[in-house]
Amino acid sequence: MPKSVAAKASRSASTRTAPVPTPEAIAPDASQFKAAPDAEATLKLILSRLDDMKAEETVTIDLRGKSAMFDYVVVTTGRANRHVGAIAENVVKALKQAGIAAPHVEGLPNCDWVLIDSGDVVLHVFRPEVREFYNLERLWTQGPSPAKTL
Repeated sequence: MPKSVAAKASRSASTRTAPVPTPEAIAPDASQFKAAPDAEATLKLILSRLDDMKAEETVTIDLRGKSAMFDYVVVTTGRANRHVGAIAENVVKALKQAGIAAPHVEGLPNCDWVLIDSGDVVLHVFRPEVREFYNLERLWTQGPSPAKTL
């Protein structure tokens, strides 16, 4: 038997006991953790940061009771790519400071359209031309059309 295999076998055969963890090690102090804000608090935080960053034409769409995915959709505009990126980075920083550990961000490299998913609130930051092209407000504010029967 090779030396390394024999050493592993002898270690596994020994009857060492593992130390018993203390209650503090199992359940750390709850004051270490920050509770994530609820949907309304997250919305207020996002709207505050958008106002601070001079975002334009901000629209909030309330989807409570209409969508199982999130409670609010916020659509706003930045004047140029750099403005869109600065708005998005500022909002992400504020969300992390508020206890939302990992907001999902899409589109930050190009900054034409940046999506930030914080769980209960989804934020879309557009350049003006891109916002006009996609017109997301229409998508979320119009009700579904009934299916046509033949």
